[in-house]
Amino acid sequence: MRELEQKTTHPAFWNDAETAKNVQQAISRLQEPIDGYESLNHLMEDAEVLLELAVSEQDAETEQEARQTLKVLDERIAAFELECMFSGEHDANNAMLTIHAGAGGTEAQDWVSILLRMYMRWAEDKGLTAEILDWQPGDEAGVKSATIMIKGRYAYGYLRSEMGIHRLVRISPFDAGGRRHTSFASVFIFPELDDTIVVDINEKDLRIDTYRASGAGGQHVNKTSSAIRITHLPTNTVVQCQNERSQHRNKDTAMKMLKSRLYERERLLQREQRDELGGEKKEIAWGSQIRSYVMQPYQLIKDHRTNHETGNVDAVLDGVLDPFIKAYLLWQK
Repeated sequence: MRELEQKTTHPAFWNDAETAKNVQQAISRLQEPIDGYESLNHLMEDAEVLLELAVSEQDAETEQEARQTLKVLDERIAAFELECMFSGEHDANNAMLTIHAGAGGTEAQDWVSILLRMYMRWAEDKGLTAEILDWQPGDEAGVKSATIMIKGRYAYGYLRSEMGIHRLVRISPFDAGGRRHTSFASVFIFPELDDTIVVDINEKDLRIDTYRASGAGGQHVNKTSSAIRITHLPTNTVVQCQNERSQHRNKDTAMKMLKSRLYERERLLQREQRDELGGEKKEIAWGSQIRSYVMQPYQLIKDHRTNHETGNVDAVLDGVLDPFIKAYLLWQK
């Protein structure tokens, strides 16, 4: 960070605005873990002072305060330790998360709505912002597909552990016979790309369709075809956006989504080729069942990659995902 700060003192530093911006962003990224480390040290010193005071004064109230400070310190160290595992090129970026219903009809579409709520709650608990970009309601209940943008520090780093097929086993509330059903939903994660990465897209390769938005939005959605669907014909990649009232803004967001998806697609293809050249074919996260959520006849959520599991199904569906994320990052290392 000191090396970069030295660059900012050069008289010609501001002549290149783009380079200056990138250097400042790099300084900011480096400053965050330094501030975090120093903050943890201060908190530890506070706990030590409280503990010494509690022992010397035989003060139960101060002892309890020391215990509470240590509890907060423990939680913050765990979160800081998790962030230290983020070493991917785009881990610090915002993330686009798309969920699609698999086989199972209404039951699968209800499963998508449950997963959507889980990720929205997780983002809220982490202090991240989540915005729905596209929403395709189910035929009878639930959601056919949804795309959300999650913004905040390390959003993609956290969520890349979620890419793959999620399996639900439960007694379906939509089955009058009370039978057990198995449903599937696919989750795709893409990093939001910054200006330093260029993805060239030929306009001739695109088919752009407009349609009326289907989600909440008042009377406006019934009067104008502001929603945008873009198909990249060579790869048959389809993206949709309908959250903005302006067709132009929806198109801009959809193009950003398309660039992120094409970039991630190419990255995965290159990884496949590299693994084949190395004589090893590794399983790519999407297209495989990564996690099972069993509600009946017993309660268990198990990640099939890491073998991490918990019986507290309700907590996970309420957004407590960090234990699974940490287990994935350790497994990947």
